[in-house]
Amino acid sequence: MIQISDSAAGRIKELLEAEDTPNLFLRLGVRPGGCSGFSYSMGFDDEEHSEDKILTVNGLKVVVEESSAHYLEGVEIDFKEEGLSGGFTIDNPNAIASCGCGSSFKMKDEEGQVENCDH
Repeated sequence: MIQISDSAAGRIKELLEAEDTPNLFLRLGVRPGGCSGFSYSMGFDDEEHSEDKILTVNGLKVVVEESSAHYLEGVEIDFKEEGLSGGFTIDNPNAIASCGCGSSFKMKDEEGQVENCDH
């Protein structure tokens, strides 16, 4: 369902260790909004809900809300360092359009027009 590259998994593990909070895991989701219709949410959480899907991806516990699961099918998360900066990238094979900022997208089965990105 979801793929996390070795570099992204390594960086996520470093960030989890720095939090020094037991039982933290990576939570992924999709929210309405953003320049193209939907935006990704990615962060740490320590509370599971009954509607969550629990996965193990590249040695990480990953939790996805059931309502976001079909939007994230086949998603690939990577971490790239470029010069003095770096960041996570999300490649979604289901998206037909994405914003130049890379944090919002439009799905094949969703109606509406792609808007201009203000980022």
